[in-house]
Amino acid sequence: MCEIFGFNSSKEEELNDYLKEFYSHCEEHPHGWGLAILDPEKFSVFKEPIKARSSVMLGNILLNPIISKNVLAHIRLGTIGVKDFYNCHPFVKKDNAGRRWTLIHNGTVFDCPDLCKYSTEEEGETDSERILLGIVDLINKFEAFKGEPLSLKERFDIVSDLISFMALSNKLNLIVYDGEQMYVHTNYRDSLCYLKTENSVFFSTQALDSSDWKEVPLNTVISFSDGELLFKAKPHSFEYVETEEQLMFIEKFASTLSSDVEEENVW
Repeated sequence: MCEIFGFNSSKEEELNDYLKEFYSHCEEHPHGWGLAILDPEKFSVFKEPIKARSSVMLGNILLNPIISKNVLAHIRLGTIGVKDFYNCHPFVKKDNAGRRWTLIHNGTVFDCPDLCKYSTEEEGETDSERILLGIVDLINKFEAFKGEPLSLKERFDIVSDLISFMALSNKLNLIVYDGEQMYVHTNYRDSLCYLKTENSVFFSTQALDSSDWKEVPLNTVISFSDGELLFKAKPHSFEYVETEEQLMFIEKFASTLSSDVEEENVW
């Protein structure tokens, strides 16, 4: 599967050490990397369909201080969608109100027919991008019905209800940022943890240092703003438990993405 990293804070921090450790896990996740710096005045997204430590671009980015309040990062082990730029995370989509939504996903959607309609709208071919399109589409519909901007809590309730609905039979380790709050969800046990500091909160598939990382609450959508818990939804009951059939599907697909050309580490 993929690995995901998120950072939300009330003040800018330098994240290079955390990101270097995170991207060092790329040997097991070689099908692409992505980095999104989400602060409005310096919003930028970088990604490539190659192994993170084989990327000259990423190596050069990490040579300079990455200082931000909100960051998402991703390393990909493909389960749906070929090895391609448009299948790399993060995915970004603006809603009709001009908010920029950014998503990273660790998991696979095995069964959610409601997402199929977005296959003709997405730039790539991943279930992850379709999740983002579904979220933004639903936000647009609710906002059009209301006739005025949705509040932070209204957006949280819409997103948390949709994620809970999609969690049945699917692995949904997600981090989504809408420009004001960062939504986090896992329904796969022991696969997403967090570290809370004085001003910030970090999320990662694996602990990135020897600090006191804790498990993200299972089956529960939470959101953060300025490094503090903003909202917490009622837990749902759709814990993902991987079946032998699903594991075989993932392993079979991942084997088709292997490259005949060895990607050497450059940093």
